[in-house]
Amino acid sequence: MLVDTHCHIHHEPFDADRDAVIQRARQQGVQRFVVVGCDVQDSHKAQQLALQHSDMVYTAGIHPHEAAQAHATDLDTIAQLADHARCSAVGECGLDYSRPDSNKPAQLECFANQIDLAKQLDKTLVVHVRDAWGDCIDLLKQRQNGQLRAVLHCFTGDWNNACKVLDLGFWISISGIVTFHNATALAQVVAKLPQQQLLVETDCPYLAPVPHRGKRNEPAHVQLVAQKVAQLQQCDLQQILQQTGHNAQQAFALTAP
Repeated sequence: MLVDTHCHIHHEPFDADRDAVIQRARQQGVQRFVVVGCDVQDSHKAQQLALQHSDMVYTAGIHPHEAAQAHATDLDTIAQLADHARCSAVGECGLDYSRPDSNKPAQLECFANQIDLAKQLDKTLVVHVRDAWGDCIDLLKQRQNGQLRAVLHCFTGDWNNACKVLDLGFWISISGIVTFHNATALAQVVAKLPQQQLLVETDCPYLAPVPHRGKRNEPAHVQLVAQKVAQLQQCDLQQILQQTGHNAQQAFALTAP
């Protein structure tokens, strides 16, 4: 089962042709879409879209770039959105220190609260991490208590980071970055990842894989990510589709087609 485990097809770049984009993905074999929310308003939009399509689920969360602007009641609203049968995960949340104005205390508090929410609701956690691997892994370890399922989305860490994620029993999701010609370090990591903990995604409309790099990304391109993973793992594409599809069913409580 080919699954785009992380897409933002509810965002503005798809407003003009969203139905065509969704249909094109289905024609390319995409059988499930995980539509990811990044703040309260965005999570509402993700829910609205997913509820219109039987092959979609959604997530609800507060992205680290939104943590400093989040109101005290926002987590309550995220909890309400997440406590729904069609909501498959809490997030996208996490830590991102890539910007000079990153508010680390606000990010840490917001992330910790969403880790606890995922455990409380028995939902998977979708984690975004950039330039913050130490704090991210430490916080996940501290608050996991053996009760947390998590996906490290759009993974760009090194092998040491990957091993720590794998040791926690979490899934690692690979995006179109793995197809970039300058992503040799990531390609070396992907070649060694155990298939039982692998997922594939687009993160569309961002990070379009080669040969579409620089253009708007879309869920149909997740097949290109899977093809690159299969090449790096030196195995048949069907094996990657079968295993990542099975993993996605587990991670996001997806029903079989």
